[in-house]
Amino acid sequence: MVRQAHHLEQSRRTTNMENPLLAPLKENLQSVIYGKSECIDVMIVCLLAGGSVLIEDVPGVGKTTLAKALAKSIDAKFRRIQFTPDLLPADILGSSIYNPISGDFKFYPGPVFCNILLADEINRASPRTQSALLEAMNENQATIEGKRYPLPKPFMVIATENPIEFHGTYPLPEAQLDRFLVRLAMGYPSVEVEIDILKSHAHAEPLEKIQPVLQLEQVRELQREAANVHMDDGILEYIVEIAHATRRDNRLQLGVSTRGTLMLSRSARARAYFQKRDFVIPDDVLWLVSYVLPHRILLASKARHSGTTARQIVTDIVGRIKVPV
Repeated sequence: MVRQAHHLEQSRRTTNMENPLLAPLKENLQSVIYGKSECIDVMIVCLLAGGSVLIEDVPGVGKTTLAKALAKSIDAKFRRIQFTPDLLPADILGSSIYNPISGDFKFYPGPVFCNILLADEINRASPRTQSALLEAMNENQATIEGKRYPLPKPFMVIATENPIEFHGTYPLPEAQLDRFLVRLAMGYPSVEVEIDILKSHAHAEPLEKIQPVLQLEQVRELQREAANVHMDDGILEYIVEIAHATRRDNRLQLGVSTRGTLMLSRSARARAYFQKRDFVIPDDVLWLVSYVLPHRILLASKARHSGTTARQIVTDIVGRIKVPV
Protein backbone atom coordinates (compact mmCIF):
# COMPACT_ATOMS: atom_id res chain seq x y z
CA MET A 1 0.00 0.00 0.00
CA VAL A 2 2.86 2.39 0.86
CA ARG A 3 4.60 1.58 -2.41
CA GLN A 4 1.44 2.25 -4.44
CA ALA A 5 0.88 5.54 -2.63
CA HIS A 6 4.48 6.53 -3.39
CA HIS A 7 3.94 5.77 -7.08
CA LEU A 8 0.75 7.85 -7.07
CA GLU A 9 2.54 10.80 -5.45
CA GLN A 10 5.45 10.56 -7.86
CA SER A 11 3.07 10.57 -10.83
CA ARG A 12 1.64 13.94 -9.79
CA ARG A 13 4.99 15.64 -10.34
CA THR A 14 5.61 17.03 -13.79
CA THR A 15 9.00 16.51 -15.41
CA ASN A 16 11.18 18.54 -17.76
CA MET A 17 11.27 15.75 -20.34
CA GLU A 18 8.41 17.16 -22.40
CA ASN A 19 8.07 16.92 -26.16
CA PRO A 20 9.87 19.96 -27.66
CA LEU A 21 7.24 20.20 -30.41
CA LEU A 22 4.69 21.06 -27.72
CA ALA A 23 6.86 23.44 -25.69
CA PRO A 24 5.71 26.59 -27.59
CA LEU A 25 2.08 25.59 -27.05
CA LYS A 26 2.62 25.21 -23.31
CA GLU A 27 4.46 28.54 -23.18
CA ASN A 28 1.52 30.23 -24.91
CA LEU A 29 -0.96 28.85 -22.41
CA GLN A 30 1.26 29.72 -19.44
CA SER A 31 1.48 33.30 -20.67
CA VAL A 32 -2.23 33.81 -19.97
CA ILE A 33 -2.90 31.22 -17.22
CA TYR A 34 -0.51 31.67 -14.30
CA GLY A 35 0.33 29.05 -11.70
CA LYS A 36 -1.70 26.22 -13.26
CA SER A 37 0.99 24.15 -14.95
CA GLU A 38 -0.70 20.80 -14.34
CA CYS A 39 -4.06 22.00 -15.67
CA ILE A 40 -2.28 23.16 -18.82
CA ASP A 41 -0.56 19.78 -19.16
CA VAL A 42 -3.93 18.05 -18.88
CA MET A 43 -5.36 20.27 -21.62
CA ILE A 44 -2.47 19.47 -23.96
CA VAL A 45 -2.82 15.74 -23.26
CA CYS A 46 -6.53 15.99 -24.08
CA LEU A 47 -5.74 17.75 -27.35
CA LEU A 48 -3.27 14.99 -28.28
CA ALA A 49 -5.80 12.30 -27.34
CA GLY A 50 -8.60 13.97 -29.29
CA GLY A 51 -10.81 14.18 -26.21
CA SER A 52 -13.03 16.78 -24.59
CA VAL A 53 -12.58 18.59 -21.29
CA LEU A 54 -15.04 19.50 -18.55
CA ILE A 55 -13.79 22.28 -16.28
CA GLU A 56 -15.80 22.61 -13.08
CA ASP A 57 -15.11 25.67 -10.98
CA VAL A 58 -16.47 28.95 -9.74
CA PRO A 59 -16.76 31.84 -12.24
CA GLY A 60 -13.77 34.05 -12.95
CA VAL A 61 -10.79 31.73 -12.50
CA GLY A 62 -9.67 31.54 -16.15
CA LYS A 63 -11.71 28.70 -17.68
CA THR A 64 -12.83 30.65 -20.75
CA THR A 65 -9.43 32.30 -21.17
CA LEU A 66 -7.71 28.90 -21.25
CA ALA A 67 -10.06 27.67 -23.99
CA LYS A 68 -9.54 30.78 -26.11
CA ALA A 69 -5.76 30.65 -25.68
CA LEU A 70 -5.66 27.02 -26.82
CA ALA A 71 -7.73 27.80 -29.92
CA LYS A 72 -5.56 30.77 -30.87
CA SER A 73 -2.38 28.76 -30.31
CA ILE A 74 -3.30 26.11 -32.88
CA ASP A 75 -4.98 28.49 -35.35
CA ALA A 76 -8.27 26.65 -34.86
CA LYS A 77 -11.79 27.64 -35.80
CA PHE A 78 -13.25 28.62 -32.44
CA ARG A 79 -16.88 28.98 -31.43
CA ARG A 80 -18.43 29.83 -28.09
CA ILE A 81 -21.94 28.97 -26.91
CA GLN A 82 -23.35 30.54 -23.78
CA PHE A 83 -25.60 27.84 -22.36
CA THR A 84 -28.85 29.19 -20.90
CA PRO A 85 -32.12 27.53 -19.82
CA ASP A 86 -33.85 28.56 -23.06
CA LEU A 87 -31.09 27.26 -25.39
CA LEU A 88 -32.35 24.71 -27.94
CA PRO A 89 -30.49 21.83 -29.67
CA ALA A 90 -30.88 23.64 -33.00
CA ASP A 91 -28.94 26.57 -31.55
CA ILE A 92 -25.98 24.19 -31.25
CA LEU A 93 -26.32 21.92 -34.27
CA GLY A 94 -27.97 24.21 -36.81
CA SER A 95 -31.19 23.87 -38.77
CA SER A 96 -32.76 24.06 -42.23
CA ILE A 97 -34.56 27.25 -43.21
CA TYR A 98 -37.11 27.48 -45.98
CA ASN A 99 -36.29 29.80 -48.87
CA PRO A 100 -39.57 31.05 -50.39
CA ILE A 101 -37.82 32.20 -53.57
CA SER A 102 -36.18 28.90 -54.49
CA GLY A 103 -38.86 26.83 -52.81
CA ASP A 104 -36.43 24.56 -50.95
CA PHE A 105 -34.73 24.27 -47.57
CA LYS A 106 -31.14 25.30 -46.97
CA PHE A 107 -29.13 23.93 -44.06
CA TYR A 108 -27.33 26.48 -41.92
CA PRO A 109 -24.69 24.77 -39.73
CA GLY A 110 -24.59 25.68 -36.05
CA PRO A 111 -21.55 26.59 -33.94
CA VAL A 112 -20.72 22.91 -33.35
CA PHE A 113 -19.08 22.86 -36.79
CA CYS A 114 -15.71 24.10 -35.60
CA ASN A 115 -12.43 22.79 -34.19
CA ILE A 116 -12.76 23.96 -30.60
CA LEU A 117 -16.19 24.54 -29.13
CA LEU A 118 -16.44 26.34 -25.81
CA ALA A 119 -19.66 25.25 -24.11
CA ASP A 120 -19.77 27.93 -21.44
CA GLU A 121 -21.73 27.08 -18.28
CA ILE A 122 -23.03 23.88 -19.87
CA ASN A 123 -25.02 22.93 -16.80
CA ARG A 124 -27.28 25.98 -17.12
CA ALA A 125 -29.03 24.39 -20.12
CA SER A 126 -31.64 21.64 -19.90
CA PRO A 127 -30.54 17.98 -20.20
CA ARG A 128 -32.27 17.83 -23.61
CA THR A 129 -30.03 20.61 -24.92
CA GLN A 130 -26.93 19.18 -23.25
CA SER A 131 -27.51 15.87 -25.02
CA ALA A 132 -27.22 17.59 -28.42
CA LEU A 133 -23.45 17.30 -27.98
CA LEU A 134 -23.36 13.54 -27.27
CA GLU A 135 -22.95 12.35 -30.85
CA ALA A 136 -20.51 15.13 -31.71
CA MET A 137 -18.26 14.29 -28.77
CA ASN A 138 -18.36 10.53 -29.29
CA GLU A 139 -18.43 10.11 -33.07
CA ASN A 140 -17.14 13.40 -34.44
CA GLN A 141 -20.33 13.92 -36.42
CA ALA A 142 -23.78 15.41 -36.07
CA THR A 143 -27.05 13.92 -37.31
CA ILE A 144 -29.51 16.67 -38.16
CA GLU A 145 -32.94 16.00 -39.65
CA GLY A 146 -31.85 12.47 -40.55
CA LYS A 147 -28.66 13.47 -42.35
CA ARG A 148 -25.15 12.96 -41.01
CA TYR A 149 -22.63 15.75 -41.16
CA PRO A 150 -18.95 15.12 -40.34
CA LEU A 151 -17.28 17.61 -38.03
CA PRO A 152 -13.89 19.22 -38.70
CA LYS A 153 -10.77 17.55 -37.35
CA PRO A 154 -9.48 18.08 -34.79
CA PHE A 155 -12.70 18.60 -32.85
CA MET A 156 -12.73 19.30 -29.13
CA VAL A 157 -15.38 20.45 -26.68
CA ILE A 158 -14.19 22.48 -23.73
CA ALA A 159 -17.16 22.77 -21.40
CA THR A 160 -17.27 24.85 -18.25
CA GLU A 161 -19.72 24.33 -15.45
CA ASN A 162 -20.50 26.04 -12.20
CA PRO A 163 -20.69 23.93 -9.05
CA ILE A 164 -24.09 22.27 -8.81
CA GLU A 165 -25.03 24.15 -5.66
CA PHE A 166 -25.11 27.40 -7.65
CA HIS A 167 -28.63 28.65 -8.40
CA GLY A 168 -30.09 27.82 -11.81
CA THR A 169 -27.99 24.79 -12.76
CA TYR A 170 -28.88 21.27 -13.94
CA PRO A 171 -26.83 18.15 -13.16
CA LEU A 172 -25.07 16.67 -16.19
CA PRO A 173 -26.47 13.22 -17.09
CA GLU A 174 -24.13 10.24 -16.60
CA ALA A 175 -24.05 9.62 -20.37
CA GLN A 176 -22.90 13.19 -20.93
CA LEU A 177 -20.19 13.01 -18.26
CA ASP A 178 -18.88 9.75 -19.73
CA ARG A 179 -18.14 11.52 -23.04
CA PHE A 180 -15.66 13.89 -21.45
CA LEU A 181 -12.12 12.58 -21.45
CA VAL A 182 -11.20 14.49 -18.29
CA ARG A 183 -12.80 16.62 -15.64
CA LEU A 184 -10.67 19.15 -13.81
CA ALA A 185 -10.89 22.21 -11.60
CA MET A 186 -8.79 25.35 -11.98
CA GLY A 187 -9.00 26.59 -8.39
CA TYR A 188 -8.19 30.03 -7.06
CA PRO A 189 -4.63 31.30 -7.64
CA SER A 190 -2.21 31.86 -4.79
CA VAL A 191 -1.62 35.39 -3.45
CA GLU A 192 1.67 35.77 -5.36
CA VAL A 193 0.18 34.48 -8.61
CA GLU A 194 -2.86 36.73 -8.33
CA ILE A 195 -0.61 39.77 -7.89
CA ASP A 196 1.22 38.76 -11.08
CA ILE A 197 -2.14 38.45 -12.86
CA LEU A 198 -3.12 41.97 -11.82
CA LYS A 199 0.20 43.33 -13.09
CA SER A 200 -0.05 41.53 -16.43
CA HIS A 201 -3.54 42.93 -17.07
CA ALA A 202 -2.66 46.51 -16.11
CA HIS A 203 -1.96 47.77 -19.66
CA ALA A 204 -3.06 45.03 -22.08
CA GLU A 205 -4.91 41.75 -22.31
CA PRO A 206 -2.31 38.90 -22.50
CA LEU A 207 -4.70 36.84 -24.64
CA GLU A 208 -4.42 39.40 -27.47
CA LYS A 209 -0.69 38.71 -27.76
CA ILE A 210 -1.16 34.98 -28.41
CA GLN A 211 0.06 33.89 -31.85
CA PRO A 212 -0.43 30.45 -33.46
CA VAL A 213 2.44 28.05 -32.80
CA LEU A 214 0.88 24.99 -34.46
CA GLN A 215 -1.27 24.57 -37.55
CA LEU A 216 -4.25 22.22 -37.68
CA GLU A 217 -2.46 19.72 -39.92
CA GLN A 218 0.40 19.59 -37.41
CA VAL A 219 -2.11 18.92 -34.62
CA ARG A 220 -3.67 16.09 -36.64
CA GLU A 221 -0.22 14.57 -37.20
CA LEU A 222 0.62 14.86 -33.49
CA GLN A 223 -2.62 13.09 -32.65
CA ARG A 224 -1.80 10.26 -35.07
CA GLU A 225 1.66 9.85 -33.57
CA ALA A 226 0.28 9.88 -30.01
CA ALA A 227 -2.25 7.18 -30.93
CA ASN A 228 0.59 4.94 -32.11
CA VAL A 229 2.52 5.03 -28.83
CA HIS A 230 3.18 1.48 -27.62
CA MET A 231 1.27 0.14 -24.63
CA ASP A 232 2.39 -3.14 -23.09
CA ASP A 233 -0.18 -5.81 -22.24
CA GLY A 234 0.75 -5.40 -18.58
CA ILE A 235 -0.39 -1.76 -18.67
CA LEU A 236 -3.61 -2.74 -20.41
CA GLU A 237 -4.28 -5.35 -17.73
CA TYR A 238 -3.56 -2.73 -15.06
CA ILE A 239 -6.15 -0.34 -16.55
CA VAL A 240 -8.76 -3.09 -16.78
CA GLU A 241 -8.04 -4.20 -13.22
CA ILE A 242 -8.66 -0.67 -11.97
CA ALA A 243 -11.97 -0.51 -13.84
CA HIS A 244 -13.11 -3.90 -12.53
CA ALA A 245 -12.20 -2.89 -8.98
CA THR A 246 -14.56 0.11 -9.26
CA ARG A 247 -17.36 -2.19 -10.43
CA ARG A 248 -16.91 -4.46 -7.37
CA ASP A 249 -16.61 -1.69 -4.77
CA ASN A 250 -19.69 -1.56 -2.51
CA ARG A 251 -19.24 2.19 -2.07
CA LEU A 252 -20.15 2.65 -5.73
CA GLN A 253 -23.48 2.26 -7.43
CA LEU A 254 -21.88 2.52 -10.87
CA GLY A 255 -18.29 1.66 -11.78
CA VAL A 256 -16.09 2.71 -14.68
CA SER A 257 -17.51 1.75 -18.08
CA THR A 258 -15.61 0.21 -20.99
CA ARG A 259 -15.57 3.66 -22.54
CA GLY A 260 -13.72 4.76 -19.42
CA THR A 261 -10.97 2.18 -19.95
CA LEU A 262 -10.68 3.24 -23.59
CA MET A 263 -10.41 6.87 -22.55
CA LEU A 264 -7.78 6.09 -19.92
CA SER A 265 -5.64 4.07 -22.34
CA ARG A 266 -5.94 6.74 -25.06
CA SER A 267 -4.97 9.54 -22.71
CA ALA A 268 -2.08 7.48 -21.26
CA ARG A 269 -0.63 7.16 -24.77
CA ALA A 270 -1.04 10.91 -25.25
CA ARG A 271 0.66 11.64 -21.95
CA ALA A 272 3.57 9.37 -22.84
CA TYR A 273 3.95 11.20 -26.15
CA PHE A 274 3.80 14.54 -24.34
CA GLN A 275 6.59 13.24 -22.09
CA LYS A 276 8.70 12.45 -25.17
CA ARG A 277 8.31 8.66 -24.96
CA ASP A 278 7.13 6.12 -27.52
CA PHE A 279 5.83 3.75 -24.83
CA VAL A 280 3.48 4.01 -21.86
CA ILE A 281 4.63 3.51 -18.27
CA PRO A 282 2.46 3.02 -15.14
CA ASP A 283 3.08 6.62 -14.06
CA ASP A 284 1.18 7.81 -17.14
CA VAL A 285 -1.88 5.93 -15.94
CA LEU A 286 -1.43 7.04 -12.33
CA TRP A 287 -1.05 10.69 -13.37
CA LEU A 288 -4.37 10.54 -15.22
CA VAL A 289 -6.69 8.44 -13.05
CA SER A 290 -7.86 11.34 -10.88
CA TYR A 291 -8.83 13.30 -14.00
CA VAL A 292 -10.27 10.52 -16.17
CA LEU A 293 -12.16 8.25 -13.75
CA PRO A 294 -13.96 10.10 -10.88
CA HIS A 295 -16.67 11.64 -13.08
CA ARG A 296 -17.46 8.21 -14.55
CA ILE A 297 -18.48 6.58 -11.27
CA LEU A 298 -21.64 7.00 -9.24
CA LEU A 299 -21.44 6.83 -5.47
CA ALA A 300 -23.86 4.73 -3.45
CA SER A 301 -26.10 6.69 -1.12
CA LYS A 302 -24.19 5.66 2.01
CA ALA A 303 -20.90 6.90 0.55
CA ARG A 304 -22.50 10.17 -0.57
CA HIS A 305 -23.94 10.86 2.86
CA SER A 306 -20.62 10.09 4.54
CA GLY A 307 -18.98 12.97 2.68
CA THR A 308 -16.62 10.77 0.67
CA THR A 309 -15.77 12.11 -2.79
CA ALA A 310 -15.44 10.14 -6.01
CA ARG A 311 -11.82 11.21 -6.31
CA GLN A 312 -11.02 9.87 -2.83
CA ILE A 313 -12.57 6.50 -3.71
CA VAL A 314 -10.65 6.27 -6.99
CA THR A 315 -7.39 7.13 -5.19
CA ASP A 316 -8.12 4.47 -2.56
CA ILE A 317 -8.93 1.81 -5.17
CA VAL A 318 -5.83 2.56 -7.26
CA GLY A 319 -3.67 2.54 -4.12
CA ARG A 320 -4.70 -1.08 -3.41
CA ILE A 321 -3.83 -2.40 -6.87
CA LYS A 322 -0.31 -3.60 -7.57
CA VAL A 323 1.54 -1.34 -9.97
CA PRO A 324 3.04 -3.32 -12.88
CA VAL A 325 6.81 -3.28 -13.24
